[in-house]
Parts: sequence; C-alpha cells; structure tokens
Amino acid sequence: MSDPARVPGVEGAIVRKGDAGYEDVRASRLWNGYQPRRHPEVIVRAATVRDVPAAIALARAEGLRVAVRTGGHSWCGTPLRDGGMLLDLSALRRCTVGPGQATATVEPGIRSAELTRVLAGAGFAFPTGHCPSVALGGYLLSGGLGWNSGEWGPACASVRAIEAVTAEGEVVRCDERENAGLFWAARGAGPGFFAVATAFRLALRPLPAAIAATSYVCHLGEVESLTDWIADAAAELPPNVEVAFVLLTDPGSGEVVVSLTGTAFAGSHDEAARALATLARAPLSTAPLHRAVAEPTSMEALYARAASAWPEGHRYAVDAQWSQADLGTLLSRLGDALSHAPSAKSLVLAPLAPASRNPELLRDMAFGVLGDAKVAAYAIWDDPSRDEANVRWLREATASVAPLGTGHYIGEADLSADASRARRSYRAADWARLAELRAKYDPDGVFHAFP
Repeated sequence: MSDPARVPGVEGAIVRKGDAGYEDVRASRLWNGYQPRRHPEVIVRAATVRDVPAAIALARAEGLRVAVRTGGHSWCGTPLRDGGMLLDLSALRRCTVGPGQATATVEPGIRSAELTRVLAGAGFAFPTGHCPSVALGGYLLSGGLGWNSGEWGPACASVRAIEAVTAEGEVVRCDERENAGLFWAARGAGPGFFAVATAFRLALRPLPAAIAATSYVCHLGEVESLTDWIADAAAELPPNVEVAFVLLTDPGSGEVVVSLTGTAFAGSHDEAARALATLARAPLSTAPLHRAVAEPTSMEALYARAASAWPEGHRYAVDAQWSQADLGTLLSRLGDALSHAPSAKSLVLAPLAPASRNPELLRDMAFGVLGDAKVAAYAIWDDPSRDEANVRWLREATASVAPLGTGHYIGEADLSADASRARRSYRAADWARLAELRAKYDPDGVFHAFP
C-alpha cells in the first residue's frame, strides 16, 4: 500500500495496482459479489472532503481518468474501470440537520437506513432508497426512486444544492442560480456525472407518524386481473400510497407467485388504513396464498424485508425498462421468464407509477420519467460457477419485454449489455444537453463518461 504522505494533501489511503493487498481493496469496493474484471491503476479512499481536490490534482498530474464510488450497490460495477483512478467516497458519511429547519446537508457515503435514523430523531424524513445499504451519493445522482416517491417525488427533486469538485479541482456550490448547469446534471446524470459531488443539501419532509401495508401473495394466474384492476383503482389511491408488484419464486412450492403490496405513509394508523381501503377490495378468482390488510409496519421492518430480498454477499445482474405497455402484459412475459430462471432467488419488481404524480417535482433536471410503467428484472445467485447462466437469463428476460420498452432507468440499467443503454436512459434533448455540459465542465475528459 502506498504511503499517503507522499501525495500532498491526501489524508486517506492510496493503493496502486501491483501493491500488496490491491486485489482485496479492488474487490471490496463493490457491494455486488458479481464484479467486472476491470482494474483501476490507482484507488484513493478519501478520508475527508479535503482529499477530493488533491485526488483530482493527482489524477491530472498522472494522466488518469477518474471514476467515483460512494459505497452503494452499483449493480453493473460502473466505478471499476480499467486504468485511471477510482475515487472512493464511502467514508464521507456526515449528516447535519439544519436547526429548526426542514433541511439537511449530507455527505455522499451515508447509507439510506443511517440517514433515515438520523432524520427521524429530528422529526423528519426523506425518500431514501428501498434497500438500507444504498449510499446517497450514487442514488441521488441517478435520480433516486425511493420510499414514498409518489408523494415526495424522486429523491433528486428534493436536492436544493450540492457542493462539487470540478475537473479543475475547484470546489464550487451548485444550485438553480449558481453553476446551474452542473446542478441540473447532478440530478440524474448518474455515473456520467462530470464532477465529484461531495455534499448535498436536502429538503426534508415531516416524519410520518404511522406506516401501514396491505399485501397479497397470489398464484401467477392472477397477475393480469390484478394489474387490470389496479389500473382503474389507482385513481382512488392517494399519492402517499406506494404500490408495487413483485414476481418471485415461493420457497415452499417452487411456484412463481405475484405479490401486490401497498404501503401508506401517514399521520396516524387510521389515516393510513383509510388510504389503503381501496386495496382491501382486490378481486381475486382464487384464495390468496397470503393476505394482510392495513398491517402496521415501520421503516426498520421495511428495510429488513428489502435486505432479505436483496441480501449482501450475493451476486446480481439487473436491468430496468420504462414502458407505456400495461403492467399485465409486461408481468405476464416476465413471469414466464422467471419460471425458467436458473436461480430461485431471482425476482421481478414493478412499482406502480414509479415517480411523483406532481409534474412540478420533475422539472429542470437530467432525470426523466420515460414511461408510465417501470419493470426491473434482478438475477440473484450465490454460486460463481453459475454466472454465465444467470446473466444469460437476465438478458433473455429483458429481451422478452424489450419491444415494449421506451427507455431505461440509469440507476438500474444493464449498462454492460450495450453502449446504447446509457443514451436510452434520457430524453433526446437531455442527452444532448449532458454532452454540451460535459464539454463545458470537463473539456479534458478527466472523468470517465458513461460505460
């Protein structure tokens, strides 16, 4: 391991390719056990935000392109690039809640569950990621489709300002008035962002006093009748009810089943139950395998359930598509694909209206909603010898709905599948603007672009 003292201004650890321990450090930079065999020349693990300008200066001096990691899932391993520098911000995890204000300033490495606990202690909430281990930096840069996004919008809509380090190593503040182009890109550019976001100023929401969920688990044959019904019933649901379909393999029977869950975030349990009332009337032709109505829950329980579905230490390949097709058609095709999955842990997730119903919350940002529906297929396995089979399954499952697709979500796109996926994650005008802003803020190509 290199001596940080030999690099002026860098307090954190520096590991170079060829150093003892390099491979362990490289492999541990990703949460996903399934990792691309790509090798940065240098890995800088920032100890403080002061390390970031120094790391950029080092990269420029050595002619290294920079990729940034904040510590979250990064399904397809975008921080790992051949050559260049990997700048790891996962140790930057401070959170400061404005006294008497509904705002917080957070560093990029803080995890969703950690931020939720800190904010709850001050009486606030934020649309954090669905999994507890999602780090805020990459999540916010990609848009952030998290908890209660129907009411609160994508997480990036609640970012009011960022602090960033540019390709020149300059520390700048970015908001709607100052460095507005960089601020626009920071809300949605994901791994294509051409600066290093070191802090985010967030607008917070009042902490919901109660959370409740109504859920069903049914035979897969119910999927089309359920989706047809929910398409009409959705108009009766208030925006604070988050509805999601999950296709998964029942561990007892080995049968592919469909789960429908509505989660309400409200001021009281009675209010949550009223918000969920419509979901209690789901029309089913057969008895559900499981049913729970307005069952009280908590963020801790929601995170525990997500951690169980997406366990650490496993191997993942993921792809998500926006679509204008009806969910019944999408889920029927993906349900058939799931029945042939090589791993019983794989699943399909389809949130209903996966973004705010308020168009004002989606204005003036790189992130865009590219369809009325979004479906994501997750290949999940733990045996390295089954890598090829599971990745092939994901590609085939995705291909079954590709003709119905209208784009991808950059936070879950299988960017390793083909180079056009990044472009198809944005509206044409936004993709063009990202290219113009990159030329302005990073003319020398200091930062890696999209894979």
